[in-house]
Amino acid sequence: MREVARRIGVTHQAPYHHFPDRESILAELVTRGFQDMAVRLARANDGLLCGQPLQAALASGEAYVGYALEHPGLFRVMFRPDLCDASRFPRAWQAGDDAYRQLLRMVSTLHEGDDPDTMSHIYWAQVHGLASLLIDGPLGLSSPDIGQRRELARQALTVFARHMLKHEA
Repeated sequence: MREVARRIGVTHQAPYHHFPDRESILAELVTRGFQDMAVRLARANDGLLCGQPLQAALASGEAYVGYALEHPGLFRVMFRPDLCDASRFPRAWQAGDDAYRQLLRMVSTLHEGDDPDTMSHIYWAQVHGLASLLIDGPLGLSSPDIGQRRELARQALTVFARHMLKHEA
């Protein structure tokens, strides 16, 4: 919190004039993170309307992983209930749910007739695992440049999307 305050030119106590505690500050950041992610995923889903399932799946994966690469610190906090328990903050919970509904929208369209919850978990595990490996794991260490990380993500997501959609084509 001291570093954030220093960067924006206020005292480290200034945020507490607007928020009761540290978790409330993090909840606001988490809310904004999920809202941004939901918008990105919704844009990616626009490809579904154009009848381009592979491109829509790829765009959705790139939206998720791209968010993690652009905002690694916030991405980590968004999925750490020990730092910020979104279930205690209705706006944060709603924003996370909105992002998840975009994933369900894509999966329901691409895999009509399959169990959407199970299919969404498969897609989510893929993109979240890839994002985590790129920002905190060996994939990030072997590709320190964000451009290299994006290219590696694109390659992995393309193979995954083709595999997941091969029975649809």
